[in-house]
Amino acid sequence: MARTAVPTTFSIVAADVARQEWGIAVHSKFPGVGAIVPWAVAGVGAIATQAEANVRFGPEGLRRLGTGTSAADLVAQMTAEDGKREHRQIGVVDATGHAAAYTGPQCLPWAGHHVGPGYAVQGNCLYSEAVVRAMGRTFENTPGDLPERLLAALQSGQREGGDRRGMQSASLLVVQPHAGYGGGNDRWIDIRVDDHASPIEELVRVFRLYDLTLLSREDPKTLLPLDAGNIQRIQRSLGVLGYLTGPSSGAFDERTAKAFKTFIAENNFENKLRSDGTIWPSILSYLESRSAQEVDRRRGAKPMVPGALDRGPGAQEEAASRRTL
Repeated sequence: MARTAVPTTFSIVAADVARQEWGIAVHSKFPGVGAIVPWAVAGVGAIATQAEANVRFGPEGLRRLGTGTSAADLVAQMTAEDGKREHRQIGVVDATGHAAAYTGPQCLPWAGHHVGPGYAVQGNCLYSEAVVRAMGRTFENTPGDLPERLLAALQSGQREGGDRRGMQSASLLVVQPHAGYGGGNDRWIDIRVDDHASPIEELVRVFRLYDLTLLSREDPKTLLPLDAGNIQRIQRSLGVLGYLTGPSSGAFDERTAKAFKTFIAENNFENKLRSDGTIWPSILSYLESRSAQEVDRRRGAKPMVPGALDRGPGAQEEAASRRTL
């Protein structure tokens, strides 16, 4: 028997057409909200279906948006065709950035929505109307690209009380043409927290890690030169972590380049590797942070294997290569 999904939820759907970004941020006192509420296709639009969610609104709605149906017309069509419209809630933003929303009169109170330029905020079973109002204000006044603004809006909704039943799951989905892994799809950001005591804060933490690892959002003006000082910092950290042996020469020679490339590959930073004599500050900061953690570990840990503390994690390639699944 199919389960009826009733995620008591607040969400925001939005678009930054100039950047070609469409997305949804959502929180719910419901497990795995990211599997139900958010739907988006780059160049087409984004949809949030919630309350007694009708997941058909997602794929069918995107199909209709792809034929040129506007957000307002889509909301009117989908709700008119739905026999349980009184229990539904939907927010839509289309390819041009126009938004629309609907809240059925039987949604759990407080329930309602707020539509602004390029976005729609909707929620049910909320502490008060202040939740959606705050999310709209925050989205409009937060600088940066779409994921930053969506997350800021979600956090502001929680500060105003959020879902009156509490917290459980959250999700962020942002699409951009050919921005997915390897350029093979448009899922630029697709992260979820399915069950957590503080899901929005955890979603932000996961996003920061995802951003550091897979995205390329840093300002090129912040790039650091591979001068002698920075090279020595890199060499010292690579040495502590076991990727490099020998003194810190201050020259980005072949052995340093090889060790650094190994570190980059093992930590999933391939898209951050540069060949123009510069390094992203986030990568240098992460490398030094890992090095500092390793130093603390060595100071406080008692070796279980003779000589184990003389080798960092980067010195384990041979042992790792012998492992089998």
